[in-house]
Amino acid sequence: MNKATILKEIIEQRRSIFPKDYTDTEISQEMIEEIVNSATFAPNHKRTKPWRFKIFKGEEKAKLALEMQTIYKTSQPEHLFLEKKYTDIGFKINKADAVVSIIVNFSGMVPEWEEIAAVSMAVQNMYLTCTANHIGSYWSSPKIVDDLKDSLTIEENQKCLGLFYIGSLE
Repeated sequence: MNKATILKEIIEQRRSIFPKDYTDTEISQEMIEEIVNSATFAPNHKRTKPWRFKIFKGEEKAKLALEMQTIYKTSQPEHLFLEKKYTDIGFKINKADAVVSIIVNFSGMVPEWEEIAAVSMAVQNMYLTCTANHIGSYWSSPKIVDDLKDSLTIEENQKCLGLFYIGSLE
C-alpha cells in the first residue's frame, strides 16, 4: 500500500473511542510519548508552538479524577447534582491508561483563534497516531476543566481546552 492510501485509511478510521471501551492493558510510556510528540508537528503560525500538554498516569491521574469530582460536586446546586455524573467523571479518568491535558498558550503574536486552531490540529495528530496504533482516544472538554487548579498550573495567557483520554483496545 502506498503512503497516500494508508493515510486515507487512517483518516477514515479515526473515531472518538470512549474510556468505557478501553481494556486494562497498559500502553507503553514510549507509545504515549510518541502520541504526544506527534502533536508537535502541527502547523502553527509564526512557530509559536502554542500547545502545552501534561500527561497524567497512575497516582497523578487518580488525583486528577478526585479533583474533577470535587469541582463538580461543589459547583452544582444540590438539586442539580447527579451521582451518576459524579461517578462517571472518576470512572472515565481511571479507566483511561493516560490522560493528557490540552492547554493553549496565547503568545500575543497572532490572533488567539489561530493558536486554538493550531492546538486543535495538534490534537488531531494525536488522534491519528492513536488510530494508526489501534489505541482508543477521546477529547473531552467539560466546563469543570476551567476550575482545575491543583492538577494544572495555568498561566494568565493560557487556557485549558480539555482532556485527551488514551486507552488500549487490545
